[in-house]
Amino acid sequence: MKEFEFINQIKDKFNLQKIGDDCAVLPKNKTHDMLITSDLIVEDIDFRRNWMVPYFLGHKALTVSLSDIAAMGGTPLYSMLSIGIPEDVWKTDFVDEFYQGYLNLANNFSVELIGGDVSKTPDKIVIDSTVIGEVEKGEAKMRSSAQMGDLIYVTGQLGGASAGLKLLEKGVKFKDSKAWQKSLISKQLTPFPCLDVTSKLASLITSMIDISDGLSSDLGHICQASQVGAKIFADKIPLHKNLKNITKDFSEQLNFALNGGEDFEILFTINPKKKIQKNLDHFFCIGEITANIGNIELIDREKTTVLQPKGYQHF
Repeated sequence: MKEFEFINQIKDKFNLQKIGDDCAVLPKNKTHDMLITSDLIVEDIDFRRNWMVPYFLGHKALTVSLSDIAAMGGTPLYSMLSIGIPEDVWKTDFVDEFYQGYLNLANNFSVELIGGDVSKTPDKIVIDSTVIGEVEKGEAKMRSSAQMGDLIYVTGQLGGASAGLKLLEKGVKFKDSKAWQKSLISKQLTPFPCLDVTSKLASLITSMIDISDGLSSDLGHICQASQVGAKIFADKIPLHKNLKNITKDFSEQLNFALNGGEDFEILFTINPKKKIQKNLDHFFCIGEITANIGNIELIDREKTTVLQPKGYQHF
């Protein structure tokens, strides 16, 4: 069973109606709803200690959760952080540097750390980051609200994080790398959440998700939740400028963007009748929503193929 099949099975079996988006949305008061998200990061599954310095790991652990808040159109307020540490790591300065990276990013967005837990683990580092935020009442942006004819946008260049991962797996060290390599590796090790984007476009957006698993998978999540299809154009997808240093083959560059994941850009849809061009100049329109439920077409010049979700899966 794949990760999202398991989630859907548990949701249906126990009638868990608040599961299915980047955050849970709960009532808060007369003017706002509460957003809550939790993310698990496990050594040798989500990162490797020999290439991820503790400061970077702390930064990324919070980014993953802040990106979920951004994907719902919300504002983060509080965080909770739990970490399991092997004894040999506990005896070093790893934990102090990890928290420094986490809290420096938290301070950047005025997010207050309000609790969590620390425990010993046998041999691997395990991190659980929870962020609590808010959004105006009834204004949370769901995956399930895309409509036929909506335009599909992404906030920035894609493929950099997965290309950076490839460099790390080949043994390239961040501190010893060339400038173009550092650019790609930074996208993998120290991504930055797009919190400022969604607040500016909230009134235009019909559906939204962050690109954590890969464009093919995350667009697939929107299509599944909204019961729609999509068509996207290969030449419209913004590829990271340094992918050309990894490969000259356009199809290989495109694969990084479609299936690599961890770019933490935002994928969103907009009703074209509400489009205000001056608000969209810095973003990239890559296609549109169709009525062909569950079917994503990739159009590359005169060739059209059905795009299969091949982004990251934990199982």
